[in-house]
Amino acid sequence: MYKKNIFLFLISVIFLSLSNLELATAKKHPIKYLSLSVGVYRDVLIPKAGNTFSKGGTYRALLSLQYNPKRKLLRIYPKKTGIGTLFVRSPKSGDVIYEFRIDIKKTNLHKVAKDIQSLLKDIEGINIKIINNTVVVDGEILIPIDMNRILSVIKQYGDQASSLVTLSSLAQNKIAKLIERAINNPEVHVRAINGKFLLEGVVSSLADKKRAILLAQTYVPDIILNEGDGGKVQKRQTLDIIDLINVKIPPRPVKKRKLIQLVFHYVEMNKDYAKGFSFSWRPSLSSDTRLDLGLGKSTASTLTATISNLLPKLNWAKEHGHARVLKSVSIITENGVNGSLNSESQIPYLSGAGENISTSFVKVGLKSNVTPTIVSSSSNSIQLKIGFEVNSLISKSAAGPLTAGHNIKTSLVVRNGHSAAIAGLISNESGTFFNKLPAESVRNPILPLHASKDFSRKQSQFVVFITPIIKSSASAGTEKIKKKFNLKQ
Repeated sequence: MYKKNIFLFLISVIFLSLSNLELATAKKHPIKYLSLSVGVYRDVLIPKAGNTFSKGGTYRALLSLQYNPKRKLLRIYPKKTGIGTLFVRSPKSGDVIYEFRIDIKKTNLHKVAKDIQSLLKDIEGINIKIINNTVVVDGEILIPIDMNRILSVIKQYGDQASSLVTLSSLAQNKIAKLIERAINNPEVHVRAINGKFLLEGVVSSLADKKRAILLAQTYVPDIILNEGDGGKVQKRQTLDIIDLINVKIPPRPVKKRKLIQLVFHYVEMNKDYAKGFSFSWRPSLSSDTRLDLGLGKSTASTLTATISNLLPKLNWAKEHGHARVLKSVSIITENGVNGSLNSESQIPYLSGAGENISTSFVKVGLKSNVTPTIVSSSSNSIQLKIGFEVNSLISKSAAGPLTAGHNIKTSLVVRNGHSAAIAGLISNESGTFFNKLPAESVRNPILPLHASKDFSRKQSQFVVFITPIIKSSASAGTEKIKKKFNLKQ
């Protein structure tokens, strides 16, 4: 009896020591509470455990364990209802690394399946089954947003339910078309293959590539992964987007200068008017007396007298002239590049006298020189630096052709398609002459009687217009020219 009491006392001391040790270590190690269902296993991560560990607690009658040392994953198989503890100890020191307080309950999977069926009845394409003590939701859905609803419902039942739902291939192809339409690049194509979206094609910059990927991520829905670490259901951000887009930076294009058409209009008008009246009676006497003496007895003498302009002269004349000259010049040049056009002809005339007569030429026509510059890219105003010269034939005389010349040099700003008069000259000359003797009149008449009146007036004016036009291409407007000159090709 005495030995029996001593034995019981020693057992009590050992039990209290172990209890105190467990209570002391409990303050230092983490405690996890697990609510399990019979027949539904649970995977728990224990990263602090080594390849092997020792176990303790009252778990043996309630569950069985399976450990994966590579993944540090402990799988718990509940066998019957009850409450127990599980200690994971270090094999070297014997310290408690993890403590699990487990509550195992009996579940009715048919009731869980019925509840999930009622919550997901509006979603087409899914099936709810009980397989291996788990309610499994399987099938294919057409609307990506339904995946989030399925995920939310399954999370409420923890390990009692899992999802194998995938997005339908028809929905994936539809999403691929929407992504391709949003990218809006004919060189980029999107395909849906095995739950992945392939972006293929060629873009001209990294910015276009990033934009295409961001648009794809926006359209691609979230999906549910299979069983993972730490839980039965996990949510991944998006379906896999495989980037196969190549960036091909094109060579730097040569900056094209804008083309500018410059149209000159030269208008010149001349008016001449002359009116004259003269009465002239200027008779004159001229004599020729000659005396011839010979050696003989004969002597000869001659007396001759001539009266000129014996009859009076009456002259009346009226002259009127009108001329109009119109010339148009068109030049197409690049922005900031000088353009010039010369249109001249040569008029021959004889010069010199005697044996030294030669042929000379006088140039008549126009010369144009202009440099257009667009003021700014956002403006349609054009700065023009202009040089313009015109020589025109007025009349012909014994000494040669008479020409009139005009020379213009200026700079101004004109709006696109608008016309501006860059220069003009108005000339008005008139004169009246009374009793003016003609150059061939007699100097010493017998009876001088002369009266005359001459009136002359000359008017001339010229104006130069310029119209700058910004052209899209050099060939713009050629159809009108071909039609005007009846050119088929």
